[in-house]
Amino acid sequence: MEQQKLPIEIYTEANPNPNSLKFVLSGRVLMPEGSVDFPTAESAHNCPLAVDLFKFDFVRRVFITANFITVTKTSEGELEWFEVIPMIKSLIKGYIEENKPLFIETIKIENIGGNPDEPEVVTKIKVMLDEYIRPAVEQDGGAITFKSFDEGKVTVELQGSCSGCPSSTLTLKAGIENLLKRMVPEVTEVVAENA
Repeated sequence: MEQQKLPIEIYTEANPNPNSLKFVLSGRVLMPEGSVDFPTAESAHNCPLAVDLFKFDFVRRVFITANFITVTKTSEGELEWFEVIPMIKSLIKGYIEENKPLFIETIKIENIGGNPDEPEVVTKIKVMLDEYIRPAVEQDGGAITFKSFDEGKVTVELQGSCSGCPSSTLTLKAGIENLLKRMVPEVTEVVAENA
């Protein structure tokens, strides 16, 4: 019996990074929790959709979360977003409509919750990132992940459209750092691991 295609609508949303664009799936959930970031074609080996996106020579990064995929393209060359959007939309739409699995094998999604053995200050930082910062970053097509806290310094990883975004340093220092310093007095600095 032939599997029936499930109709899907995809629309795009711009974000502060001019080289990335969100492809939002209306009424669909790709990943019920967590996110995955593929900074290279090699890192995408377990995700056939990302592998296929990287076959476009202009694609430099693919980020997948609940209901959207952020694609980052190269800044060099002649291609503008209006030229490549139809190709990307068509690929994603066909993949989702055919109900293909997102991953070849189960992957480990980073747990964003607290660990009972971690210091209280780390739990506070994670709660602030999850409740106040993550939603805003996701709205712009990216993600932020807590990495460490050491002697007042919080290290985070920026993913998706935030990675390599010209305004990410401003967002990190003027937004995230100021908020964490105000709400968690032990924080003195916030840095990005991949900046």
